[in-house]
Amino acid sequence: MSAADRRLALLEAAFRVIAAEGVHGATTRAIVAEADMSLASFHYAFTSRDEMMHELIAHVIENQAVAAFESLRFGADLRTAVRDGLQAFFEVVIADPAHEQTMFELVQYSLRTPELADLPRRQYSGYRTAVGGLLETAAADTGMVWMLPLDDVARMVVALTDGITVAWLADRDSAAASRVIEFAATSIAALAQPARSASPVVTLHHLTRTTETP
Repeated sequence: MSAADRRLALLEAAFRVIAAEGVHGATTRAIVAEADMSLASFHYAFTSRDEMMHELIAHVIENQAVAAFESLRFGADLRTAVRDGLQAFFEVVIADPAHEQTMFELVQYSLRTPELADLPRRQYSGYRTAVGGLLETAAADTGMVWMLPLDDVARMVVALTDGITVAWLADRDSAAASRVIEFAATSIAALAQPARSASPVVTLHHLTRTTETP
């Protein structure tokens, strides 16, 4: 087994262990047992459990971004592109609920663990970067431009996907989730305008200030 294959096998084993036993149960011994490897193999692949945790999140972010990207129907209107991206993300959630539960558990565990305190920030920064790339591609392909900074729009999408995911994990109501996705797609697409009539980009702070009720 190559070093890359060994690392991937351990990451996948770690996810399965966390999904079944929680983060606290994901000891290096439990992970190598799940992967059917020796403890020496783990230390050959990773210098520490913390390093593995960091890579685990990076691996998940990359896979989710790819799944959403492949769903985009280039040539469609922007709302359709956004909806398809959100739907692709949701289908990933439905296909493996334990996967998303594990990610939320990793966030909570990291927030309570000083030596892993940078993980949630890195995780959500990675989400925004991945989503921002999708939004930029979708807008360019449909002749639109975002009226807000791309990172602000990406932050909204990430917040929406978190809410959709948690709500579905709680009630498993896929029809309700699909209705929220339709609403979210309409709301996000409304933040763009045709490139030929583009106005200066405003900030999220300016947008919220100008929509406040006197």
